[in-house]
Amino acid sequence: MEPQQIPVPGERTSRTIRRFRDHGGPVVPIELPGKVNAWMVTSYDSVSEVLLNDGTLFSKSPLNFPALHDGTIPPDWPIRQLIQGDHLLTKDGADHRRLRGLINRAFTPARVASMEPRIQELTGGLLDRLAGEGEPIDLVRHFSEPLPIAVICELFGVPEGERYQIREWTNTMLFHTATPEEAAAAGGQMLAYLGAFVERKRAEPGDDLTSGLIQAQEDDGDRLSDNEMLWILWLVLIAGHETTVHLIANTVVALCADRAQIPAADDRDAWAKVVEEALRSRNSVLNVLFRYPLQDVQICGTKIRAGEPISVALDGAGTDPARYGADAERFDASREPDAHVGFGRGPHFCLGAPLARLEMRIALSSLFGRYPGLRLAIDADAIPYTPSLVTEGPMKLPVVLGPRR
Repeated sequence: MEPQQIPVPGERTSRTIRRFRDHGGPVVPIELPGKVNAWMVTSYDSVSEVLLNDGTLFSKSPLNFPALHDGTIPPDWPIRQLIQGDHLLTKDGADHRRLRGLINRAFTPARVASMEPRIQELTGGLLDRLAGEGEPIDLVRHFSEPLPIAVICELFGVPEGERYQIREWTNTMLFHTATPEEAAAAGGQMLAYLGAFVERKRAEPGDDLTSGLIQAQEDDGDRLSDNEMLWILWLVLIAGHETTVHLIANTVVALCADRAQIPAADDRDAWAKVVEEALRSRNSVLNVLFRYPLQDVQICGTKIRAGEPISVALDGAGTDPARYGADAERFDASREPDAHVGFGRGPHFCLGAPLARLEMRIALSSLFGRYPGLRLAIDADAIPYTPSLVTEGPMKLPVVLGPRR
């Protein structure tokens, strides 16, 4: 099978992934931007096989990707900076566990539960500022984007006036429409900002997790280098808002298409099921980049050589008919609970899962509780989606709020 080009101009990446799965099979050779060859695992079984063998058959470290270092791939390849940072998503084994343990302090169940009143307050404030019952508003700009940005930036002490710049850098780094020069500039500017931000926090610590990381570093400096500090912040600030921004908007689109699935605002259990179904069938994380086989492997009958990069298509797994039936792509919050891979699986399971679930439940139940008649202002097929290989969600989401409750 010839490598399949991705992205495909004019086609949403989620639809490309599902087409690859349905017509190419569970393991597909792909050609990434820059004519870089890779593989994509697209089914529930192939994705699970890779994720469950992290650290044994597969590595997350780009040191195990020879083409990245031997001159095959040019230095300005835009995806390079997404996979080469000195953070836990590029670590295996003891190094991964060490960094994961430090970051996990931010996302323990107790700490996340304690954030509920503040997240509710932030959500209510954004809803209070929405206006125009009959006039379309952009729900991304006014709600699904500012809420996750505010939550993660407040948690790590980023001042309000500096938060949206992080969003702009994130978009540039993740959009495949950015030039190599634009992507490199955005990445460099964000790391420079974070370096200065850490120094400000050293001079004036606060009641935030960045100050906590600095204190942990000073108490036991051998466990966290300055470079690792920067990349921890890079990772949590990007991943801590990007995925939830899109997941909220994706779920709003799904619920507007089938209003019978909108629960009562105070039905926490029903909203929790909505969130899980969104993570399965409308996940904002399409692909996880990359895993590298530590030896030649067979995945669902396809041989992949050591060091060849594998893109893990969580979207393909979540909507796989072989796992979820012929209507796997349909959003249905009444489905019987089943293990999904929306947050990954295995050693790299998403640390931010409890916070994302909490934000989603509060955001969606509050939004539809305040505006039960909320509807799309344009046809769903006309919604513009992000041009990214990694995440997907509406760039704009025009809605009519309807009467306020």
